[in-house]
Amino acid sequence: MPNPQKITIKQILLSKNNWWLFYNKYKENIRPAIVTCIVKLLSCKHKIRGYQEYHCSNPNCSHVKYVAYTCKCKACSSCGKKATELWIQKQNQVLPNTDWQHITLTMPCELWDFFWYNRYLLNQISKIAADCLQSLAKPKKIILGIFIAIHTFGRDLKRNVHLHISTTAGGLTEDQHWKKISFHRTSLMRMWRYATIKLFRKCYQNKQLVIPPPLQKMFNPAYTFNTFLDTLYQKDWIIDCQKPTNHYQKIIQYLGRYFKRPPIAESKLRHYDGQEVTLAYLDHVSNTYKKLRLPAEDFIRRFIQHIPDIGFRMVRYYGFLANRLRKKLLPIVYQILNQKCSTCSPPSWAALIKKYFGFNPLTCILCGSPMTRYQSYYGANINVILSYHRELALHSKI
Repeated sequence: MPNPQKITIKQILLSKNNWWLFYNKYKENIRPAIVTCIVKLLSCKHKIRGYQEYHCSNPNCSHVKYVAYTCKCKACSSCGKKATELWIQKQNQVLPNTDWQHITLTMPCELWDFFWYNRYLLNQISKIAADCLQSLAKPKKIILGIFIAIHTFGRDLKRNVHLHISTTAGGLTEDQHWKKISFHRTSLMRMWRYATIKLFRKCYQNKQLVIPPPLQKMFNPAYTFNTFLDTLYQKDWIIDCQKPTNHYQKIIQYLGRYFKRPPIAESKLRHYDGQEVTLAYLDHVSNTYKKLRLPAEDFIRRFIQHIPDIGFRMVRYYGFLANRLRKKLLPIVYQILNQKCSTCSPPSWAALIKKYFGFNPLTCILCGSPMTRYQSYYGANINVILSYHRELALHSKI
């Protein structure tokens, strides 16, 4: 669905001082990581970050071009696009050229809010999922290659904690051979459900679990937290195990769109009238596009809740792709699969603009000659940029 009007997240944050008003209203409850990320976004391509100066290579042309540095934060769409391209290129160079299986693990909606009050749980669920797969592969005595993307959002920006998994449909044996394997919904669902419920029980018994306020009123001597978990354990959890495919590049493209970019693509922002934001999303139940109108404050609230903590890794690697094993085992995998590890330089910002917008930004607009970098001006560090939070949010001069 085309977007006739270009609307950006930064535009919504700055319009009518939306972010600054939101921040002052709720700052006691906003995580520091969110503030840092939003300030980075607001400073993206601002002179405070520094810039590069380009001069036309034609000695008879006086054209000068300034290119400001970007913020490289996860909330920024333009920076996310470049980060996605770089990640996809890297995975295409590293991942074994074999069959892969894409798996989606979900959990009942009653558990979603727990991850906002107990953020440490987000660091544990990907390990649980990887352990489930490795346990199923253990009888064949093979080591899988697994990477997992953690998602906290649905397409309408609501809370929806789930995992996207890509695993090799085969693995490395002890005697250095390649043995095929595939995973099926029933057995994996039972293991995932059991392990997740066990995690919640353990955290609750150790008094490490904060119960979300909306759920606290539910529990009483007749309906305990363990009874609540028992009810969820009886449910059939939604698990999607796709058929193994050798088109793993498509899986990489699909996943890269989600965890290297903001929770919502700016192409889904249909309208903003200064008061309400209208966004379009694909409804999985009806398989049709729907529109959702949100007041600017509600849109900001939904958007920022999915900004991860500083240092949080959205993608985790396991098996022979784990950092502690890949240096040793990946060369063996390449040798078995007769694959050479390709390397190429990451694309420059100019190359990406040319790829997506069809023009070379380093061509002089006056005479058509190439532009050459004259010098670079390095901007302030993040602590200094954070001190200009108010000025950036109010679009004041710095």
